[in-house]
Amino acid sequence: MTIADISSINWAQVTSHLVQLIIAYALALPIGLNRLLSEQRFGLRTFPLVATVSCGFMLVGISVITTTGGEARVIQGIITGIGFIGGGTIFKNEDNVTGMISAASIWNTGAIGIAVAFKRLEIAIVLSAINTFTLFMVGRVKEKIDEEVHHDAGRGDE
Repeated sequence: MTIADISSINWAQVTSHLVQLIIAYALALPIGLNRLLSEQRFGLRTFPLVATVSCGFMLVGISVITTTGGEARVIQGIITGIGFIGGGTIFKNEDNVTGMISAASIWNTGAIGIAVAFKRLEIAIVLSAINTFTLFMVGRVKEKIDEEVHHDAGRGDE
């Protein structure tokens, strides 16, 4: 890389991409916060980074690939890679499977990053909101139901 290469950088495009990467990061933060508070293996750093990196890969793909088929392959690679990461969070023992929520959430943060790269902020915002709502609110409902089921199971026949 030479000084001429640096001087030819399109700083408006750098700024635009920086804004997109920051948006992807910010939309994944509440998901990472929930996973941190839930003491899961992935947390506050992982989820925003996955969204940011997914956005970054897609921004590069959009700028250098001239066909939609090529862009689709980039998306497929991102989906596959994140699926592999998510699969590492799923554990099964005799009666229980754990990590499914983290796996689904990590996959979602990748989709958030891709949506931001394509400037589809409405999709990214909805994905973030649905995931955050599911983690914070639906999780509480599930806990209440589980408490009731365990409470009723302890009573026996009356």
